[in-house]
Amino acid sequence: MKPSLQTTLGQHLVMTPQLQQAIRLLQMSAAELEAELAAAVESNPLLDWVEGDGGTTPLPGDGAGPGAAESPPDATDASVDGPADWDNGEAWQQRTGPSDPDDEPAYAEQVADDETLHDHLLWQVHLGPMSPRDRQIAVAIIEAIEDDGYLREPLENLVAGIDGPPPTPAELHAVLAQVQRLDPPGVGARDLAECLRLQLEALPACTPGRDAAMELAASALERLPRTAPETLAGELGRPAEEIITAIALLRSLDPRPGAALGGVSSDTYVTPEVVIWRQGGVWRVGLSDSMRPRVHIHRGYEGMIRHASAADASYLKGHLQEARWLLRSLEARGETLLKVARCLVREQAGFLEFGDAALRPLTLREVAAEIGMHESTVSRAIARKYARTPRGTIPLRAFFASGVGSGTSGETSSTAIQSMIRKLVEAEDPGKPLSDARLAAALKEAGVPVARRTVAKYREAMGIASSQDRVRMA
Repeated sequence: MKPSLQTTLGQHLVMTPQLQQAIRLLQMSAAELEAELAAAVESNPLLDWVEGDGGTTPLPGDGAGPGAAESPPDATDASVDGPADWDNGEAWQQRTGPSDPDDEPAYAEQVADDETLHDHLLWQVHLGPMSPRDRQIAVAIIEAIEDDGYLREPLENLVAGIDGPPPTPAELHAVLAQVQRLDPPGVGARDLAECLRLQLEALPACTPGRDAAMELAASALERLPRTAPETLAGELGRPAEEIITAIALLRSLDPRPGAALGGVSSDTYVTPEVVIWRQGGVWRVGLSDSMRPRVHIHRGYEGMIRHASAADASYLKGHLQEARWLLRSLEARGETLLKVARCLVREQAGFLEFGDAALRPLTLREVAAEIGMHESTVSRAIARKYARTPRGTIPLRAFFASGVGSGTSGETSSTAIQSMIRKLVEAEDPGKPLSDARLAAALKEAGVPVARRTVAKYREAMGIASSQDRVRMA
């Protein structure tokens, strides 16, 4: 064969530094975002705080457009149709939080507690399509995952807490594979090589260097720091340029995927990033202004580029490009968060108006399909994000719920069922509390057939004692 030159045309997705930055900013909480921007302003002379705003910045859509004066404070307006009718104005001021802390105990706890890695994983497991046995195995695996995201406990040690016959090694590995597909990518890995492989598998197959990076992670990870790319290229039979791309891709991955969610933060308060209110019979969704650092490009330094020496101009241009990337990433973050919030309000208008009993089943997959995004993007967008609503400040994840079949009426969310159980217990005769079987019968009469063991599980999750213990407590 004679060597020849060929030209081919194709498309592929590249994980550019800008895209990586946008993904990282999307999953940050409000406090982390503020710290990130403070560090950016400190290190980049082309970035500066907007004067007179105390270090807060609006994301896209802010400003005093038509109707802005009618919006509640600290909100960027976006409307969502909904049934009437909650007044704005005085009613908004009265309902920014529960009037009595005892009325909404769950929300107060959710706002006070930080979301841990285990919370994030368990929430995804309970929303996903799993059999009860697989879900029980998944919970056992998640409980053994450490704060950095790794599973260092041998799988065979996890069988003790699982009901029924001990799971086989095939069952354990099958469920582990499902856990390893949860967000964040790389969670549940047994070692660094597996962690990197899981993150690479989550990338599109057309990502440049992906296949070579998977080979390096599997066979040459420990030798990467001390081996030349040309040597590795010869061993793998790949071009040196591809190996260099693969190494850069590996360095962009997170060796501790659970670290962002694994630790317990010292923050006791949360800042809502989304504001939801009712105006003229229409639900409105806005991005909060009060919690975002207000940054912009320093026009003085930008103007110096034209008159600076070649070296200084190159330095300033580099920082100018970084500043533009950051502002674009902030814009994309705000647009994504607003798009997700609008969808949640459309789907759960009943929850906002009537409370937990009206929360319908809703999963990440449904929201992702409706707004045309990947499930992992939706998961990042709602992680540690809160909304100020007429029902108080609640996490965005509170809008999601798994479903339980309810016969002729389709599915009822697990949260709604828990709310029904709580109301039945509160209304019971203290001298003759309702057993789990009687609670199940009452739910069935209400059109929600639920097994007695399911009622017991929900009752225990809400911290409600058994009927025998409630007699002694009465």
